[in-house]
Amino acid sequence: MKTGMTIAVLGATGMVGSRVINEASARGHQVIALSRKPANENPKHPNVTPVAVDANDPHAIREALAGSASHGAADAVVVTVRTTPVDEEFLVGATRTVLDIAARLGIRVLVVGGAGALRSPGDRDLLVADNPEYVPAEIKAVAAAGIAQLRTCQSHADADCVYLSPPALLEPGERTGRYRRGSDTLLISADGRSWISAEDLAVAVVDELETPGPDPLITVVHRGEHLSA
Repeated sequence: MKTGMTIAVLGATGMVGSRVINEASARGHQVIALSRKPANENPKHPNVTPVAVDANDPHAIREALAGSASHGAADAVVVTVRTTPVDEEFLVGATRTVLDIAARLGIRVLVVGGAGALRSPGDRDLLVADNPEYVPAEIKAVAAAGIAQLRTCQSHADADCVYLSPPALLEPGERTGRYRRGSDTLLISADGRSWISAEDLAVAVVDELETPGPDPLITVVHRGEHLSA
């Protein structure tokens, strides 16, 4: 298990990014919190360094990941960028930029993507993005952007990258530390839902960085207290 890492988080002020920062810093890792408008330093987490970075600026991203006077070089970078409304071109471009830079610097990349890229339970030929049970018409553009982001990761042969798809429902909630891990197929929890809290997704993110698995595409779902992994 890797300990004492320096983890950069792009999209640091978002729902997922902020929770990854809390989880990583609570475990003793140094964190570089990258966002366009960084939050003020949190005195509860002195090992978090906020850095202003525009995801469209490759030079700024490279400087942040390579290290500076305020922080060391990153061992890993977590991409949690999202746009409202969805902007597929921006999402793909920012992801490719991080992959390019990380490959040159020898940094592992974990991209928190979307559930649309996963296969449907019971029908491996049907992507979640094309399954109206999970993706209604009004969010198909979001699902399509996530698939494009995954394809960007898959096409970058030089990058050390893992793409983490959340389940169908991801929302703020409680940190239980209990989740089930899978690969390319959407998971359903014991209560029949495909869901996880953002806090437990962050647990899965840091777990994957500390103990990397073999799969380039993974997913997770909430695991009830009495359900075996």
